[in-house]
Amino acid sequence: MLRSMYSGISGLKNFQTKLDVIGNNIANVNTVGFKKGRVNFKDLMSQTTAGAAGSTATRGGVNPKQVGLGSQLAAIDTIHGGGSLQGTGRGLDLAIEGDGFFMVANANGAPDADTGFIDEEGFNNTLFTRNGIFYMDNNGYLVNADGKYLVGVTAGSDIVTEKDDTGILPDDAPNASGDEGANLFDDEGVLTPDDGTVGPIRIPTTAKEINIGPDGTITYQDLNGDLQWAGQLVMAKFPNAGGLAKTGGNYYQQTTNSGVAYAQVATVAGMGQVVAGAVEMSNVDLSEEFTEMIVAQRGFQSNTRIITTSDEILQELVNLKR
Repeated sequence: MLRSMYSGISGLKNFQTKLDVIGNNIANVNTVGFKKGRVNFKDLMSQTTAGAAGSTATRGGVNPKQVGLGSQLAAIDTIHGGGSLQGTGRGLDLAIEGDGFFMVANANGAPDADTGFIDEEGFNNTLFTRNGIFYMDNNGYLVNADGKYLVGVTAGSDIVTEKDDTGILPDDAPNASGDEGANLFDDEGVLTPDDGTVGPIRIPTTAKEINIGPDGTITYQDLNGDLQWAGQLVMAKFPNAGGLAKTGGNYYQQTTNSGVAYAQVATVAGMGQVVAGAVEMSNVDLSEEFTEMIVAQRGFQSNTRIITTSDEILQELVNLKR
């Protein structure tokens, strides 16, 4: 059987995969925080019909004679370039300008039925995302559309819900980042800030105004008109962001090839800054995707021509015997 036919089949499969990735990119052109994919190919293998020979005293060397046997996928990359920021004017819509991911997770405890406070510290099942659209749940905690809590350092129960309550003034807020900007994840992957309590961030219902600064500090104006500190979100970045695994829902998960997550507050040690009142749009470029679609379509057609031409040659061979 002709080798060219099987080379054409491998090309068809690869260009179909390329079209699948392009289709997914275009489908997510308006998905907040989406990062586009890219397909790379490499040759499959080569059949050596004659090896190389070195030069002798009387003759020069001879190059090897090899016939390629098709192509295969080299990689399907996730391109983590920043998308354009779109202003929304909504205070809980956040975007990251620079490196880093928001962390969202499940809380280690449930809200108290009477007070709504979550007493247990820490999080579990942490995921990473660039989608910064957050909401306040029925207890005032910051959550995303799936109900996952925004990971950060919290004021806990020290928030002002009534006139006589005592909160935390911004000048008295804990310094979560520390002095040297060290990784806030310990060796076991537990978030341990230099100062402060790790937990869901709560905004009292009686707050008059909410503000989120470039370093992720969350403050609010209480019912007495005083500015109070509610918490500070903590972000993460990786040595190899391309090694993260997509888990759906705009979430990423750490893998062995992404490297260990480095956690810090915004604007510290190369972490990007938080932009409130805006969201990061998808980094998909439609003009580029349509161009790649044309290239993939022509490549697919060319490989079908290889198969049909090989079939015609086989037909001619069959017809030698009448």
